[in-house]
Amino acid sequence: MEPLKGLKVVDLTRLLPGAFCTLLLADMGADVIKVEEPTRGDYMRELPPKIDGESALFLAVNRNKKSITLNLKAERGREAFLRLAKTADVVVEGFRPGVAKRLGVDYESVRKVNESVIYCSITGYGQSGPYRGMPGHDINYAALAGALSLTGMRGGPPVILGVQVADLSGALFAALSILAALHHREKTGEGQYIDVSMTDCVISLLSMLIGAYFAEGKPPKRGETLLLGGLPCYNVYETGDGGYIAVGAPEERFWRKLCRALNLPREFEEWQYADGDARERIFSVLREKFLTKGRDEWVEILCRADVPCAPVYTLDEVFVDPHIKARGLLVEVPHPRVGRVKQVRFPVNFSLTPTSIRSPPPLLGQHTEEILSSLGYTKEEIEEMRRNGVI
Repeated sequence: MEPLKGLKVVDLTRLLPGAFCTLLLADMGADVIKVEEPTRGDYMRELPPKIDGESALFLAVNRNKKSITLNLKAERGREAFLRLAKTADVVVEGFRPGVAKRLGVDYESVRKVNESVIYCSITGYGQSGPYRGMPGHDINYAALAGALSLTGMRGGPPVILGVQVADLSGALFAALSILAALHHREKTGEGQYIDVSMTDCVISLLSMLIGAYFAEGKPPKRGETLLLGGLPCYNVYETGDGGYIAVGAPEERFWRKLCRALNLPREFEEWQYADGDARERIFSVLREKFLTKGRDEWVEILCRADVPCAPVYTLDEVFVDPHIKARGLLVEVPHPRVGRVKQVRFPVNFSLTPTSIRSPPPLLGQHTEEILSSLGYTKEEIEEMRRNGVI
């Protein structure tokens, strides 16, 4: 049995943050009902690339969910939503602050019909503060939080992060907070409102760097501190075949092993944290050394020497790596329109309550009639709603 089996979640979100949050809950067994606009649906459905007309991005983060279409601007659509929310444990929404209230689907409206509901809002800047109403995307939140300024080579411009750190950290914090709120409700019976700001979440991820900033009184610069590529012991090097290897040897014992594996001059073992000309000399020697052999050969040499390292993979290499294959992260799910769809499964293993993939990503509105019928609507009422553009 999945850990969240029996939990009912209503998902009012669009795009990645909400989709990933509810994906985590769905994989753990929650019954997630995705509420989408009629005809258009979640904006992710429109994003390329597409497989037989279905967005690959939508397919990646919407398995184990059901889809109902509702026009929330119509009175009949709001009424249907509130009837659905009355049966829910959790509601997750991702509108800009104030939009849910205008639509009549905000926390206070839902709370009137479901006092114990956990209602979570995921936004870029949060429900308070001067930026609360501003539009934004991952790149904007990462920039405002300071993360973008830390990414890139020394002396170079900021580099866009390789993953959507704001969207995904917001989703993770939202899922974690929902579980905490459910635990509180289990003990007290009380529901509550959760305000998730993706900008706040990114700032919280910078805790170590922020701690150093407060201690030293100056902000860290990209490419200049230990974890940002400022030291030879913790860096990425090009190899002789045009590949790259990531070396992580911040501990003294690993640095010594690295120096010996590379046959470096003995004095280099004492210069791990050297600065100025000495640091530049070490960088220069390491860069030249790694160009003398191919990536995989260096990985084999350093692994034998017990040096923390890894090849810098492209995605076409990730899923053929023997370790990744052994972990079983890649699975296939049957889909009614595109055949079998490859998915990355929930990445955590439970000993007693394993997660599962029970259903493929839904077609737009696939479960509308099923869900409305379960809420007590008759076939005649459902047909009337369809004729009037409510569903």
